[in-house]
Amino acid sequence: MSMAFAGKVALVTGAGAGIGQATAQAFAAQGAKVVVSDINVAAGEAVAQGIKAAGGDAVFVGCNVAVAAEVKALMEAVMSVYGRLDCAFNNAGIEIEQDKLADGDEEVFDSIMGVNVKGVWLCMKHQIPLMLAQGGGAIVNTASVAGLGGAPKMSIYSASKHAVLGLTRSAAVEYAKKGVRINAVCPAVIDTEMFRRAAAIDPRKADFAAAMHPVGRIGKAEEIAAAVLYLCSEGAAFTTGIALPVDGGATCI
Repeated sequence: MSMAFAGKVALVTGAGAGIGQATAQAFAAQGAKVVVSDINVAAGEAVAQGIKAAGGDAVFVGCNVAVAAEVKALMEAVMSVYGRLDCAFNNAGIEIEQDKLADGDEEVFDSIMGVNVKGVWLCMKHQIPLMLAQGGGAIVNTASVAGLGGAPKMSIYSASKHAVLGLTRSAAVEYAKKGVRINAVCPAVIDTEMFRRAAAIDPRKADFAAAMHPVGRIGKAEEIAAAVLYLCSEGAAFTTGIALPVDGGATCI
């Protein structure tokens, strides 16, 4: 097994399930020490314990990424436990929208923007100084194919992911010469609890989701994890500021 991240420290937010869990496990399998973070304490602790049971090195730190004090405390915990931060996957996000724009709810707007946009901004705000102090690092943010185009009945979510790409690209330019690379992954529909919740509300979503991907199926969390690890690896040393679709060809049509 390749140990491309041996000796490195990786932080994954939203790591209690789905894409975050798969990515935390993938980092650990490649030799990284992993900080597993999630607002769901039980789920996050279970992921960290699973990594350790498999022979990896992991610690859980709870965090609501929409709260500045908690994000600051998370980064302080990373430094206290491991002393450095080489890779960060800012993955925590929510999708709780099922209405056309004119029927949208202000509370839903604030919730989505608070986690998906403010959360990514806060994480980068506190991660970048740590990486600058040690001479570099790699950050990957979770956007979405909804951040590359329109998404009916998901206008707020789509706007939040467009904003993630704006943050990613702007920060990438600002810190490119300082050795901090910042990229984003843009998944299409992935088989996670978030998708299953949406499908439970409208069962037609499952069939539609498979049909929207030219490959004929929805994606797997492990496939997004592989893309994240590539963007954090030395193989992507000349790659910064990109929005990488991992979408089964969905953005081609």
